[in-house]
Amino acid sequence: MQFQDSDLLDSGFHASTDMHALWADLRENQPLYRAEPGGGREPFWVVTRHEDVSRVLRSHGEFSSRRGTILCVLDLNTADIASDNMMADTDPPRHREFREPLNKAFAPPVVATQEKLLRDLSRDLIQSALDADVYDIAHKTMMFPMAVTGTLMGLPPESWERLTELVMMTIAYDDPDYSTGNAQATVRQARHELFEYFQKEYAQRTREDVDPDVIGAMLAMDLSEGPMSQEQVLLNAFVLLIGANVTTPHALCTLMTLMAEHPEQFQAVRENPELRASCLQELLRWSSPVTALMRYAVKDVELHGRTIRAGEPVSAWIGAANRDERVFADPYTFDVTRRPNKHLAFGLGPHYCIGANLAKVGLEIFLDEILDLVETVEIAGEVRHVASHFVPGYKSMPVRFTPRKTQAR
Repeated sequence: MQFQDSDLLDSGFHASTDMHALWADLRENQPLYRAEPGGGREPFWVVTRHEDVSRVLRSHGEFSSRRGTILCVLDLNTADIASDNMMADTDPPRHREFREPLNKAFAPPVVATQEKLLRDLSRDLIQSALDADVYDIAHKTMMFPMAVTGTLMGLPPESWERLTELVMMTIAYDDPDYSTGNAQATVRQARHELFEYFQKEYAQRTREDVDPDVIGAMLAMDLSEGPMSQEQVLLNAFVLLIGANVTTPHALCTLMTLMAEHPEQFQAVRENPELRASCLQELLRWSSPVTALMRYAVKDVELHGRTIRAGEPVSAWIGAANRDERVFADPYTFDVTRRPNKHLAFGLGPHYCIGANLAKVGLEIFLDEILDLVETVEIAGEVRHVASHFVPGYKSMPVRFTPRKTQAR
């Protein structure tokens, strides 16, 4: 497939192009590709095979997260103020200082306390579509994870709508529905407003709070140098909000697309509950909610006969890895019975998604509810994707749901 190196950073190109054709070509012919996007932007390496993406994400001794993990519009060689102060921008052992206490905030017992909320949100979302002839469900899927994250972080409901907009400005800065000017200006405005918001939330909590929310839990954390600073709390609140709210909406919309395209497979899942676990894993492989993650070479690394020099940026394309023919039989076929399924939708290694358990439970509950309440799903209008090279999300998905005549519950 013909493309310009700059296309890899072009959000509009991602929104309008079948990236899988490009990735398949790179996997086969140039598994280690050096992109030179021009326009003053630094070159970066591209890896697309499952084995190589896994190595880049897992081997922190070769590839570091300290200089940032998102392939973004800003100069890749710009110093990262979050280095060693934000969980996403750390390497072990520093990474464990942030992660282990926060793991408790997303542990299964905590997630279990949110089951009623997740089920109520699922039913409300589905009922909204059932009550209408045609319903654009994309926006409501965005609010689904925001309600859960907002609850866990102790953020007031009246702020959720604006926080969702700011999240989208951060990862879809070229999309005309979220842009406020050029890309840099949009990202800076979103970050400024988010940090200002979290600063106000920070001021309302203390280390002595009983039953603290996630922000309160960070105030109570001790790092090797002492208690978390205000800057560290704000940085980590920021990254947790972004991570929790950019992926689940895409998976939910992908689920509805797949139900429309493969009704017989979902009927099999409805009739055979033992297929639900493998169905969810296949949904995650298929949707690959995060397109790519960044690392920087710690030392010279030989790969496919070429040398990645120390300090050079490397982009690991998760969406490409999850279609690798070397790992997945018939990778372009959606198969709810697929096993094994070694997808990388939640990453791998030290930075495996901290909210993976919450996301899985939310998707599992939503799948239960939609199979119980909805007989068929029809895509009833033009589907529009978010312009982003970080998340292949949806911003418009008109659907028509046919209710089930008999329900399990």
